Amino acid sequence: MKSTMPWISRHPVVSYYFGAFGISWGGTLVAIGGPSQLLSGEATAAVGALVIMATVLGPAAAGVMMTAAVSGKVGFRDLASRLLKWRVGARWYAAAILTAPLSVTAALLGLSLFSSEFLPAYLTTREPVEPVAFEVTGLSILVAAAAAGFFEELGWTGFAKPRMTVQYGVAVTGIVMGVLWGLWHLVSNLWGSADAAGSLPLGIYMAALLFTFLPPYRVLMVWVYAHTQSVFIAMLMHASLVTFWLVSMPQGISGAPQATWYVVWGAVLWGAVAVVAVLSRRRALVRPPHP
Repeated sequence: MKSTMPWISRHPVVSYYFGAFGISWGGTLVAIGGPSQLLSGEATAAVGALVIMATVLGPAAAGVMMTAAVSGKVGFRDLASRLLKWRVGARWYAAAILTAPLSVTAALLGLSLFSSEFLPAYLTTREPVEPVAFEVTGLSILVAAAAAGFFEELGWTGFAKPRMTVQYGVAVTGIVMGVLWGLWHLVSNLWGSADAAGSLPLGIYMAALLFTFLPPYRVLMVWVYAHTQSVFIAMLMHASLVTFWLVSMPQGISGAPQATWYVVWGAVLWGAVAVVAVLSRRRALVRPPHP
């Protein structure tokens, strides 16, 4: 163990990603019964809960372990201060909460001009919903979103993001993290995705699911964090993404239509990234020099 510590200290971000991927992928494979079950395993609720737990544990556990290994008590104090930092401008709360619902709604309503199958689920549910069933469904979504936001961002934003931003800047950090974020979801999403892909080749479906809207959304998350230094706001923004992805999912959509939605959603988010880049550059150009 001692022989590996110098390498970990010299490469903390790479070590973090090895840990996050190893714990999440390894835990998922154990939960489903091995690699042979990735495409043929039965997606039961019990196993699904284990997969979710194993997946989100990876970034959190890796972040905590790497903080202990690299920074010790000082690192934990810094992490706690950023985790508890909630006093930021209202515009950053708006960015964290509204980016997901506005972008996904724009994508789906635009696509619905060509086909009604793309209408968001919250606009097409006509059957009356039992109060208890609605509360359970809503609570399940909120719990899943909160868990994903808290545990994932404890590692992504709590450990990796600030170190990467110092070295690479906001844009490169966001793109690299976004691609790795999508890749990190690969094993858990392969499990049980054969049916969702429909007639679309599984590779194309997975590429659309993992590498269209996640990278630009992560770029926006890095941008928000750069202005707030708040892990709490990052968790909120992550939870918003999970929540509105689930509640907006058009009923019965799968295969090529679902992949199309993801591609268009990604395009909307990349458009938002472009707007942010232009506005940030313009603000930098007009900002008066420091005396």
